[in-house]
Amino acid sequence: MLTSRERVHLALNHQEADRVPLDLGAAPTTGMHASSVYLLRQALKLDPPGTPVKIIEPYQLLGEIKPDLQEALGVDVIGLWPAKGLFGFRNEGWKAWELPDGTPVEVPEAFNTTPEPDGGILMYPEGDQSAPPSGRMPKGGFYFDTIVRQPPIDEDHLDPMDNMEEFGHISDADLAYFGREVDRLWNGTDKALLVNFGGTAFGDIALVPAPWLKYPKGIRDVEEWYVSLAARRDYIYRLFEMQCEVALSNLQKLHRVVGNKLTCCYLTGTDFGTQRAPFISAKAYRDLYRPFHKAINDWIHANTTWKCFIHTDGSLIPLIPEFIDAGFDIMNPVQWTAEGMEPQMLKDRFGDRLNFWGAIVDTQGTLPFGTPEEIRKEVQRSIRIFGRSGGYVINTIHNVQPGIPVENLVALYEAINEFRTYPLS
Repeated sequence: MLTSRERVHLALNHQEADRVPLDLGAAPTTGMHASSVYLLRQALKLDPPGTPVKIIEPYQLLGEIKPDLQEALGVDVIGLWPAKGLFGFRNEGWKAWELPDGTPVEVPEAFNTTPEPDGGILMYPEGDQSAPPSGRMPKGGFYFDTIVRQPPIDEDHLDPMDNMEEFGHISDADLAYFGREVDRLWNGTDKALLVNFGGTAFGDIALVPAPWLKYPKGIRDVEEWYVSLAARRDYIYRLFEMQCEVALSNLQKLHRVVGNKLTCCYLTGTDFGTQRAPFISAKAYRDLYRPFHKAINDWIHANTTWKCFIHTDGSLIPLIPEFIDAGFDIMNPVQWTAEGMEPQMLKDRFGDRLNFWGAIVDTQGTLPFGTPEEIRKEVQRSIRIFGRSGGYVINTIHNVQPGIPVENLVALYEAINEFRTYPLS
């Protein structure tokens, strides 16, 4: 029987192991909403009714995937994220809270909110309620939406340094945190380790408004950012240059602390695709993003054994060769529901050069609205196609959302464990 770490290593080197490896919750885009975690834990009888689930990522309200749930499902990958979440406070000092649907949860002590008269809920950067709010959950909502706090733009005095505020050289405290946690997870589990150090995602639109900063400067409005990719290209290119320089310096320091204990590094969540097509051309990616992706990936491949992980949703066929040329080893979430992303074609055309991480079930249609039998058939098909000759780690197409019928959640993981053993059926 292989360890989880060995199983993932074989898969990411395009070899068949004893079974196809499974991830749940190792990355910000491979997790599960806390309300669904609660339902799954209750269905598997892991907790008494009313036992709260920890919110480990307040922006998306992702729930903790504890070791007992990992073992119950056969999860092979464990994740490590920065010490602070997207609202700028640490996951520590837990206190009771309740999601709008009534799910009992625990949140960090700096998770400070204010109710609005219309039933919305405001969230604050670093939990500081004296600062302007940076997030809002509408009444009956499932997530916090970022509040854009764009200062007036003076075209004559735009300075890329204003968008560099969050891209600083890593502190000794954060170096110690990553070193300590990597050692703990390496020595205390047999799981493959996926680490998100932060600071390497060029232009991730979820990060542009900087909900963790109290008074962000620079270009922070989502629309202005996308306009700037064309209208202020020199500004963006210079920003990426400076960010890349800092990121490479940080990666060198981090590697000295964590060594080669991690299996892969979550580098970017910048989305390049819509449901119908990429929203930038291959040339635009090649000119503006690839130089910096390649610089990061080349350094990692030259100095470490880590695999390089890119997350991007949508229809991406013209861009996938560019991602490969930029040095990415892993693509997530493999949204085969988007136009042109046919699973067999993806595996045949790119499967010898790229690992697929995700793809197991249609999370927009089948998982929330289908039957357990439809889920079972979709899981079998995805594993049969993507699992052939390795190169595949099972996960959903992005995070498991709230509102999934609990019988569908159970059916998903029952089907995964029914069909993931080699030889594939």
